[in-house]
Amino acid sequence: MSQNDAHLLIVDDDERIRKLIQQFLSRNGFWTTSARDADHARRLLEGLDFDLIVMDVMMPGDDGITFTRELRQTRDTPILLLTAKGESSDRISGLEAGADDYLPKPFEPKELLLRINAILRRVPNSEDVVEAPKSLTLGDIRYDIERGEMWRNEELIRLTATEVALMKIFSINPGEPVSRAKLVEDLGRDRGQAQERAVDVQITRLRRKIEADPKQPRYLQTVRGSGYMLAPD
Repeated sequence: MSQNDAHLLIVDDDERIRKLIQQFLSRNGFWTTSARDADHARRLLEGLDFDLIVMDVMMPGDDGITFTRELRQTRDTPILLLTAKGESSDRISGLEAGADDYLPKPFEPKELLLRINAILRRVPNSEDVVEAPKSLTLGDIRYDIERGEMWRNEELIRLTATEVALMKIFSINPGEPVSRAKLVEDLGRDRGQAQERAVDVQITRLRRKIEADPKQPRYLQTVRGSGYMLAPD
């Protein structure tokens, strides 16, 4: 997806910051709409579809993490959280709630732009599907590799953009382990232990959707010393 096609929703209770972000992203080719809080965003989402949501964590009413958790019940729209909290536990809370990435405040506008573009590159483009769909079987789950869709019988399992990206990486070479460092690189993130721990969180979330018992994974396995491996039937 190119940024000229992307419509972003900016959710922040600070009017000054909200307008600065919106103006910066608009100058860089995005369509943008802003909301002052979670309630305002809900009303906008009733009538509009967005390609990505940039949302502050600390807001009156429902905070960003709470609202992210709510959105993940019905939507797979990518979410980038902005947080003034630098502790890793707070960042992990956002990822566990379903966010695709986070950016601590204060931040350079260019870094925000790079994070947004990295997320949008991970979103599958339906126009890229040129061959008959291929799929993997994981127990009662069927994963359509070409479409990036996961089904349990006739029920579509909602995946975030990051989860789709992870499944695409694993599906290229099923049965072969992929290191945490390689996953960080392929997801388009900066290298480092913090990002590798963030990948661990994403793997845990993905296992909850794949595995009958996420604590004893059968299909998305941990390979000691090597990383993670997708082991389809």
